[in-house]
Amino acid sequence: MPVYRWATRPVGTVRAVTTRQPHVVLTFDDGPDPVETPKVLDALERFGATATFFVLMTRVRRYPELTRAILDAGHEIGLHGLDHTRLTKLTPQEAGGRTAEGKARLEQFVQREVRWFRAPYGAMLPRHWLAVKRTGLTPVGWGPTPADWRELPEDQLAADGMRGCGRGSIMLVHDAMADERDGVPDDPPPPHIDRGKLADLLLAGIAERGWTSRSLGEALTGGRARKWGWFYR
Repeated sequence: MPVYRWATRPVGTVRAVTTRQPHVVLTFDDGPDPVETPKVLDALERFGATATFFVLMTRVRRYPELTRAILDAGHEIGLHGLDHTRLTKLTPQEAGGRTAEGKARLEQFVQREVRWFRAPYGAMLPRHWLAVKRTGLTPVGWGPTPADWRELPEDQLAADGMRGCGRGSIMLVHDAMADERDGVPDDPPPPHIDRGKLADLLLAGIAERGWTSRSLGEALTGGRARKWGWFYR
């Protein structure tokens, strides 16, 4: 294990799962979305797979029926934030307060414990990480990703996502892209991607390697979280 990973485990973010099971953890951010999320759910059902969806409370309020559909299909929900504000633009106290509020609102909606948090843009500094931990949530990062914020064909994105993917990888994908209604007025327009097709291609690539997608909670029932430092603005 690299020295950096070993030394930063006490302040680590979940980055992968150590497991003997043929599991990959697909995670979907920024949703739900009324067009793309149902297509992603259909793809997961076709492959008998489960995933973890990191939702925005701005979206949960707009599309409550889709949030329930995610749960009803057997998937896991984690918090992505009250909105998509970059935590490092806030003081740690503000970041912790907003995250605690998001956790409370989401748990009230789903009527179950919410365990996982992924910071918008993955942006956290050590004091923000500590503020999130104090809410009772566990920060989660990622490993491989199709980087599906780019305007590229779905098959190329899927090939990029599978590069470096292995047993226990946590892959970042999106079933939506946050916009000005989610607190990101300065981000570029989202690419024109069929996110259901991308999910289908990723799941096919995972299956070709003899693996399947499982939610983070499921993967950890037979595995162990791998944590190391994840800090940037």
